[in-house]
Amino acid sequence: MTFTPFQVRVPATTANLGPGFDSIGAALNLYQYTVVTPSLEWNIQYEEESHGCLPTDERNLILSTIRKMEKQFNRQAPPASLSVISQIPLSKGMGSSAAAIVTAIAIGDFLMSLSLSDSEKIKLACDIEGHPDNVSAAVLGGVTVSRYTKDEFSTLKLDTSEVSVLLLVPSHEMITADSRKIIPDEISHSSAIRTSAAANLMIAAIMNKDWKTAGKMMEKDEYHEPYRAKSIDSFHQIRKEAGMLGAYATTVSGAGPAIIIFSNKEDLESLSSKLKDSFRDYSFINSAISKTGCSIAPVYLKENV
Repeated sequence: MTFTPFQVRVPATTANLGPGFDSIGAALNLYQYTVVTPSLEWNIQYEEESHGCLPTDERNLILSTIRKMEKQFNRQAPPASLSVISQIPLSKGMGSSAAAIVTAIAIGDFLMSLSLSDSEKIKLACDIEGHPDNVSAAVLGGVTVSRYTKDEFSTLKLDTSEVSVLLLVPSHEMITADSRKIIPDEISHSSAIRTSAAANLMIAAIMNKDWKTAGKMMEKDEYHEPYRAKSIDSFHQIRKEAGMLGAYATTVSGAGPAIIIFSNKEDLESLSSKLKDSFRDYSFINSAISKTGCSIAPVYLKENV
């Protein structure tokens, strides 16, 4: 079986947005592009040197996810060659694993003619990733709110206004599983109430296009950020200085160690320039929330023209 070459585009994502632990995510306009072409056998190559550490055999997350889909749906996908160009840094809290999983589901859905709905794709991704925040935003784009258990799954995409994003990315990596180990199994009832209230108000503010209020609530988390921030260099200094420069909020991006700052578009360049002078150990990425999630488009290769 053969097929027309195609490209899958999946956005980077940030999770939690402070108090929305394991439930709220946002897509960013940084992308992973995967060109899929017919082949006699499965193979994958990464164009960026930074991704050269990833396995390219059956241990690869894209390939292993496709294999899981084949088993689950009792179908076999025709072998393909995958060429990956990714703007998403690895193990920085920007959804690199979610992008790989969602990419694989899009490829498997296309090659096996499964016709999965977005909800079915997200549920499948959740079963693999273990939580819905990144994968929901990667599939749908924008800001998403989700609830996932083994038996139930629900997600909604919020209607909101545009907001600019500044990412501060350190050189070192943070494996999500390791980052989760530093979060306590229990917190007090009063702490949970405060954080739940902050998450609720943050969602309402985002829907009302009030990023100023949303930003205040982002900085009220007690679920995970106080524990993760301890291992992130200059986190509180960055938050303080960004606030003085007019940013809406500064929080940990996903499991970290990247830091994400939300601001209005007009202030982004100035904010980035001034923070670079103070925090030279970080790389800076100017971005924004991507309204679109995973997409597939045909690819016209030279040999096909």
